[in-house]
Amino acid sequence: MKKVGIIGGSGFIGSHITKQFLDNGYEVKVSTRDLSKLEKYQHLSQLKNAEHLSFGELDVTDKNRLENFVKDCDIVIHSGTPFQLDFKDAQTELFDPTIKGTENFLEVIHKTPSVKKVVIIASVAAWNTNFPLPAGGKLSSDNFNENDTPFTSEESHPYAQAKFLANQTVNKFIETHPDSTTEIVSVSPVMVMGQSLSNREDSTSTGIQYLFKNKIAPNPLIQMFYDDDIEMAIVNVKDVASGVYKAATISGLHGENYLFSSETYPVSDVSLMLNNKQPKHTPNIIYQNQLAERQLSISFQSVKDTLQQYNS
Repeated sequence: MKKVGIIGGSGFIGSHITKQFLDNGYEVKVSTRDLSKLEKYQHLSQLKNAEHLSFGELDVTDKNRLENFVKDCDIVIHSGTPFQLDFKDAQTELFDPTIKGTENFLEVIHKTPSVKKVVIIASVAAWNTNFPLPAGGKLSSDNFNENDTPFTSEESHPYAQAKFLANQTVNKFIETHPDSTTEIVSVSPVMVMGQSLSNREDSTSTGIQYLFKNKIAPNPLIQMFYDDDIEMAIVNVKDVASGVYKAATISGLHGENYLFSSETYPVSDVSLMLNNKQPKHTPNIIYQNQLAERQLSISFQSVKDTLQQYNS
């Protein structure tokens, strides 16, 4: 039985990834920052094949613990960087764990030849730190795909900037280690929505769905979404998990970074659909998904279905 280590495997996206690997007969080890906080990960013990599941305490800034976590894994999924919009200190809460954590991870993987495949959960911010606003020089109706030049701005949210810089770190590592025996693939989801596998109240993704459903604006950033009726590209969390599994188990993808996206709707329509009402606009596909569809054989679910799953 092959073993996969999933850093961040109890979060909103990570839980679905954990389920994918358990469903497909893998032994799965999930990281948690604090083993004593059972409420963070105990929902995973209810999954099918949970007898093949174990947990390890991990801080991505601690290389010794990283080495111990990955040493017996064939595949490692890195979904362990923070997704948070509110912060007090961007350096310590976002930049350090995201960028330094990625640097540490790559250094440890390079010293662990038993790991044959790595999938890194990047973000659409690896391509455009202005998301959900258009990249510089583009209109909100302009398409974006993996052939476009990545765009970043110092005016973008620090979370997005951190994810962009972490992705540049991955690209540089791949470029400077051409003889590496570990295949590294990245995936870059747009706004991930859908059904949570847990009742955790600290998920930014499920929190945003709750805000949009109830038209709540706890800060000026979210208020802007409503005021400007921002166009939101959305992808189903189950499709992200399926894509990660396929990226991890299909060979010959080294160096790829796939956009994961379904349709784009204005936030007003997202609110309507979260309340089981019909959208007023026809959806667009702004962030292209053909590369992932073709190479990973993914069929992305509609946003309507995705938002209905949040309510189920």
